Amino acid sequence: MSYFILIIVLILLFCVFLYNNLISKKNKVEESYSSIDVMLKKRTDLIPQLISTVKGAIQHERETLSELTQLRERLLDKTVDTEERFQLESQLGIMLGKLQVRAEAYPDLKANQNFLLLQSSLNEVEEQLSAARRAYNAAVNSFNNSIEMFPSNLMGKMMHYSKKPLFTIKDEERSVPKISFNS
Repeated sequence: MSYFILIIVLILLFCVFLYNNLISKKNKVEESYSSIDVMLKKRTDLIPQLISTVKGAIQHERETLSELTQLRERLLDKTVDTEERFQLESQLGIMLGKLQVRAEAYPDLKANQNFLLLQSSLNEVEEQLSAARRAYNAAVNSFNNSIEMFPSNLMGKMMHYSKKPLFTIKDEERSVPKISFNS
């Protein structure tokens, strides 16, 4: 009888361990996503300042500036889900890269201290964002592995956990944009 009780206790302890491990990994994913969210908010807040600084120097680049503004507004929409947000953020990163490449062609803008400070701030935020994305993907990978591998997958199913999406960049978004400086 005492062996039976010992086995039951061990099984219960193992279940508690699995449960706590899954909760810990789920919380790590949420914490990592929150870090990305903070960096994205910081980047989104820099965009209006960058646009107003650039507007005066590059009047004929209005299309890029309006696309940036539209992307920013879509990102601020609270109804955007995680996967769509990741896609929008990738597009925003590409657009910011295009803007910086275009802005480099304007000597007055390159000498503008305000622009240089904003460009430096944006570069810093992009580096922090890259690190936050790596941490998020590592946490998601660990969580997804846990809910797919035996025996923790049994506990994950009981808790109704499903796979979380990784932050990825599509191949077409990886290419370097071709930019023309025709006036």
